[in-house]
Amino acid sequence: MTISQYLTGTAKLLTETAKVGLGQPVASAIDILVEAIDARKSVLVCGNGGSAADAMHITGELVGRYLLDRSAYKVISLGSDPAITTAWSNDFEYETLFARQVEALGEKGGVLWCLSTSGDSENVVRAVAAAKNQGMTSIAFTGRGGGKLADVDVLVAVPSSSTPRIQEIHTCLYHYVCEQVEHRLVG
Repeated sequence: MTISQYLTGTAKLLTETAKVGLGQPVASAIDILVEAIDARKSVLVCGNGGSAADAMHITGELVGRYLLDRSAYKVISLGSDPAITTAWSNDFEYETLFARQVEALGEKGGVLWCLSTSGDSENVVRAVAAAKNQGMTSIAFTGRGGGKLADVDVLVAVPSSSTPRIQEIHTCLYHYVCEQVEHRLVG
């Protein structure tokens, strides 16, 4: 495959994604995040592998700044503390790591923002259950169909089953969300 073919394929998926009706769930995600951040409630972000890196990226944009100079937002990337991650995973089980962190850091009125290309990552699925128990709202960015995460409060499902391509589109989507959240809160 040439670089031109690769970029054309990504552009095609961007176009398909623009046509599948994600406007409403993305707008709902923005509304939920704005409400929680404005109320100084915690926003917890999680994912595995590349999605973990994306969770840290989102957190960096919202704690630091995306485009506008402003106050910091209360956003935490789960799994980014190696001491917690390795201790809990070694002593208990990795599948409960994010749920444990939601138990520790989550709060009623807060938000859990999950990234899982398959929608079936067990530690993310368990985090959603823990968030529900805390009275939090859950947002999931997934691939086609949403997998086990399809029943979250807000599902943003990219119409693909290719992990790298889903992650490419997730980046576009969460950059848009960060921009809109910042714009709505700062003006």
